[in-house]
This record gives sequence, structure tokens and C-alpha cells, in this order.
Amino acid sequence: FFETMSAFTTTGSTIFGGAGNPDIEDVPHAFLFWRSLAHWMGGMGIIVLTLAILPLLGVGGMQLYKAEVPGPSADKLTPRVQETAKRLWMIYVGITFVEFLVLLPAMNTFDAINHAFATMATGGFSTKNGSVGQFGSAYIDWVITIFMFLAGVNFALHFRMLRGKAITVFRDTEFRVYVGITLVATLLITIGTWAPAMGYLPSYETEGGFLGYATFMESLRYGAFQASAIITTTGFGTADYEIWPPLAVGIIFICFYIGGMAGSTGGGVKVIRHVLMFKNSFKEIKQLIHPQAIMPVRLGNKVVSQEVMKNVLSFIVLYLGLIGFGTMAMSFLGLDILTSFGATLSSVGNVGPAFGTLGPTENYAHLPQMAKWVLSFLMMAGRLEIFTVIIVFVPAFWKR
Repeated sequence: FFETMSAFTTTGSTIFGGAGNPDIEDVPHAFLFWRSLAHWMGGMGIIVLTLAILPLLGVGGMQLYKAEVPGPSADKLTPRVQETAKRLWMIYVGITFVEFLVLLPAMNTFDAINHAFATMATGGFSTKNGSVGQFGSAYIDWVITIFMFLAGVNFALHFRMLRGKAITVFRDTEFRVYVGITLVATLLITIGTWAPAMGYLPSYETEGGFLGYATFMESLRYGAFQASAIITTTGFGTADYEIWPPLAVGIIFICFYIGGMAGSTGGGVKVIRHVLMFKNSFKEIKQLIHPQAIMPVRLGNKVVSQEVMKNVLSFIVLYLGLIGFGTMAMSFLGLDILTSFGATLSSVGNVGPAFGTLGPTENYAHLPQMAKWVLSFLMMAGRLEIFTVIIVFVPAFWKR
């Protein structure tokens, strides 16, 4: 159940490779393919759910995609849900197929199709115990980095790009912030893993004996990959980020909370919510200085309604509350606080790897059985935008 929930929610946490379970390479190919296919179907499902269905029902955290917020929305894609879903599927299949073809020169067919599925779904299941890093190929790392970034982009923007409206894509506030966050995170991780070895920053040996990468390009390769993997919640690994210097580890930790763009296959809080939260915070500060002024929150040239702001802030509070609940539950089951917090943060955000005994080189096999049930629930709640799960338990919803 844990492995299946992890697959369909595109989390990528696995129990294989430890605690008496077989290594991933020893698992039948049919099972590995099913995991990746479940990833891929789950990734497409959340796109259609968030862009085409939830806004029409008026439930879930994706009310951002109503007319109050500029940028592509469900009703702006095509007038009918069925047609919207069809077009999104075509884009999703097309990008997946392109990645498969690009990976073929460096992978066999089985590995290429599995990693293409897992990348576009921002899932993270690999056919290797050591994830993508086990291939030891810079070419593979860069290809998957690029496609992870694309998977974290709102698929409505892919639709607009294909229609020749590239200028509107680059004007999209969330897209520009998403690009900026990815570039800054990549740069800081690169500096954090290269500068100490070069003597530009204080050099010290970390717990794992890591002193830094020898060249800037090597640091950039690993930095770009891990930044994209965590921000988009894909969760692939090419390096053990827990043994990196504190600056790099700190950036990775922050990336866990960001998430991809709304309307992408990525999990997490989503970039648009962070944008609106910060805009609202700055507005409140200005309001203290000018209490009589009318200062609406704007995104682009449009005013964001109070309903949308309330939705965003409520979601963030619930998201943090769910992390707090999960951390306490995991601690109650006997896990240390770092592992408890990391597992919860990773599961709610659908990332996969975490911290402590669940780092990028570890797996979830050793956790107590009850902990796996708790994390499975957290994966589902995070993937369905929390509100969608809560509303199912509200009697009034079923009476309508």
C-alpha cells in the first residue's frame, strides 16, 4: 500500500533496498514498470484535476485559477473540461516521449522509459538503488535536470507556448519567480559545494568526509540537479546532500517547502502561493505605515480578491499544521525528531527523500508499520491539496 500510494501521489518514497527487502535491481521489471506507469498516471491526473475539474467544482486549493488571478486558467484553455483534459494529455505524452528519445543514447530502453515517466510526473522512482547518480553520466544528469524543470512548469503555460504565445509565458509572474528561485538555489548550492574546496569560503570536513567538488562545473551539475529535483518535488538523487556543507544543506532544506508551479505535476506549497503570501505580507506592513490607504494585492495588472487571499493563507496554515501533526505522530512512534520532521515534510510535499535516516541514500523500509500508514495518508493529503481531502469528511458536502 505504501509503495502504491507513493507511486500514484508521485512521491517516490520506496521500501526497496533495505531492511530485508530486495534491491531495486533485483525486483522484476514488470513491477518496476508498473511503479513508473503509476507515477506517470498520477502526475497527469493531478494536472487535469487542478486545471480542469477543481475550479469548476469550486473546491480545493486551486481557486487561484479563477479569473481573479491573471495567467492561464482552466476556462481559458478550452471551453470544455473534456477538451482541456485531451489537450493536456497530448502535451504530457509529447514531452515524455521527447525525454525518452533524448535519454536513449545513454540508457537502455527500459531505463529510459521508466526515468522519462518518473521525471515528467515529478515522481522520482528509479530503476537503480542509487537513483540517477548510479549511472554516473553528466549527460543523463543534465537531460533529467532540464525535463524536471519543465515538469515543474504550469502545463497551461506549455499549452500557450505551443500556440505561439511565448511572450505571455515570460510575462507570467509565477513563471518568472519559479525560474528565479531555481537559478538562485542552483547558484547558492554550487557555491556552497565548490567554494570551500577552492579556499574561497572556510573549508571544513563534514560528517561524511566531504570537502567540496574539485571543479565549478561539477558543483554546478550536482547543484542544478538537486535544486530542480527538490523544488519540483521529483526527488531523484545524484549526490548525498546530507554530507554537503551547511550552506548547501540549508538551501536544500528551504527547497523542500517551495514546490513547483500550480498546474504542474509538482507537489509542495506551489510558487504562486508563496508569491501571494509575500505580497500580502508587504501590503500589511505598508498598511501599518499608511493605515488609511487602500492597498489591494496585485498580481500583474489585476487585483487579487480577498477570497483568493483567504484561500492561500488558509492552505499555508493547514499545510504547516499537517506537518506539525505528522511530525508529532512520527515522534510518538519512536523516530528521532529530524527523521520525523523530514519524513513528514517530504511526504506532505510529495518529494521522496528526506533527512536523518531517510536521506537520499536511504529508504523507508526500516520505519514501523504504523509510520508507513501515517506517511501514506500525508502523501494523499498533500497530493490532493489538503482542502480536497478535508471536504470529503464534511457532511454538508455530501448533502449538496
